[in-house]
Amino acid sequence: MLTSKKHTAYYLCRMKPYYILVAILLMGRFTYAKTAFNIDTTKSKAFTSIERVPEFPGGIPALINYIGNSVKYPDVARLIGINGKVVVSFVVDTTGRVTNVMPVNCIGAGCEAEAARVLENSPQWLPGIQNGRPVRVQYSVPINFSVPVGKIYFKDLQKSNYGFVFEIKGRQYTISEAQEILGSGFESDEVQIAEPFFNADHNKKFNIAGKKGVYLVKMKIAPAASN
Repeated sequence: MLTSKKHTAYYLCRMKPYYILVAILLMGRFTYAKTAFNIDTTKSKAFTSIERVPEFPGGIPALINYIGNSVKYPDVARLIGINGKVVVSFVVDTTGRVTNVMPVNCIGAGCEAEAARVLENSPQWLPGIQNGRPVRVQYSVPINFSVPVGKIYFKDLQKSNYGFVFEIKGRQYTISEAQEILGSGFESDEVQIAEPFFNADHNKKFNIAGKKGVYLVKMKIAPAASN
């Protein structure tokens, strides 16, 4: 889990980074299946289409504000310029409590965990109603993570509180080796994903001490040149 809230200086003319968090939460963006389960108020089933949907206290505008004010851009995602949309599935139970929170997709660097954390800590909703009784209802909500696209410099990554291993064309490299291959840095949109790194082969060159965590940065493979 990410605990540090400190901003780390990196690209864009060495200015302090900023980020824009956009929660796309219009009612039309909530997703439901067309067919509901049989009426059942037990905890074993969740409706996806009902008469009255659950409601966040204050409605959709309040939910947008809650997510916008609660989500913290993960340090590593900001450091290497991770951008993307995390879709989170969850169930509002018969008491209005948010349960069964599960990211549907992965963009890496802790964004999924952060999106899930915010929804897990959501205030209690008004439960959904089917045939006059409260029922469990399943939602899917997209949350966008966005930072400016730009150049990421290896020297700034080396100064950060995190260690990095790079995967380039299927091979793993230390940050120094990656710098020899890629030069002084790389464009943030060249990153495919960043995941926690586990040194399964116990390769000593990947032992990075004194860091909060070590991440494997997988670079996108450039498309083959056309003839």
